[in-house]
Amino acid sequence: MKTIPFLRCLNMKEAIDFYTNVLDFKLKYPNASADDWVVDLINGEAELGLTALEGDQKLGINVYIRVDEIDNLFKKYVSRGLVVPNNPDSPVHNGPIDQTWGMREFYVTDPSGNTLRFGKVI
Repeated sequence: MKTIPFLRCLNMKEAIDFYTNVLDFKLKYPNASADDWVVDLINGEAELGLTALEGDQKLGINVYIRVDEIDNLFKKYVSRGLVVPNNPDSPVHNGPIDQTWGMREFYVTDPSGNTLRFGKVI
């Protein structure tokens, strides 16, 4: 069994740019475009879908992604334009930190308000 989350987005072009240019995802189907209602993305064995959203609907889901290496991954995303909010109330958005539950994590919030939580077992 495989679970594939679908993230709602306000601006499909902006979402595709963010996930492909910053977070290393690729279009699963090369002919997909920002004009589609759903766009499937892949990164290795990870897969997610982006779905267009219209109107004033509530956004924001969380997706947890387990990775083998976390510090260099964060540095790579920052070098590609990931904005680090420098928010002292959310240090896990500022860079990888060791959590009390045995994971080293950082969080990324996309332009539509969805949060990807990257984690590696310590």
